Amino acid sequence: MPQDRTGMTTLSNMNRRQLLRAGLLVSFVCLNPLPAWARQSLYGFQERSLSLLNTHTGERLKEVVYWEQGSYLPDALTNLNHLLRDHRTNEVHSIDPMTLDLMAAISRKVDAKRPFEIISGYRSPETNMSLRGNSSGVAKNSYHMQGKAVDLRLPGVPLKVLRKAALELRMGGVGYYPRSNFVHIDSANVRSW
Repeated sequence: MPQDRTGMTTLSNMNRRQLLRAGLLVSFVCLNPLPAWARQSLYGFQERSLSLLNTHTGERLKEVVYWEQGSYLPDALTNLNHLLRDHRTNEVHSIDPMTLDLMAAISRKVDAKRPFEIISGYRSPETNMSLRGNSSGVAKNSYHMQGKAVDLRLPGVPLKVLRKAALELRMGGVGYYPRSNFVHIDSANVRSW
């Protein structure tokens, strides 16, 4: 790239191709919501793991490492997807890895000693419609149906603390349901209710 007398590249010295190349790089960085390097620095470089208890089936997963050395582990994801399935229909759906990453980040942030208790993970459209018929708090197009949301609590951690940790991460939606004793998290836009 052309440089000025100080050795610095300047916009006025760049040709059209170099300017387009620089613009594409800036666009990529700005439009990628959470690039891999940012996720690594946020969660740590070595590994990500989760401990979960499905409150409806009693199934447990203890310290399942689902990401290590820069890659998600397919067998671990399969096990997590199974535990987070729709327990009413037994339907398994892929859970968005960003949702898993959010849970792992929350666990690390509050220094969790026990597994997350899962109230709801994936929901089939049929289950979601049925729940909507019984509660005004169930969204018509719930992120649960896309595998992007989980309702949970963490024994030993007050619900307010769990909510605060999720909000501070600013990685997705956070819903607070103290009367039902859970926090909703999802990997969609940052928002809270």
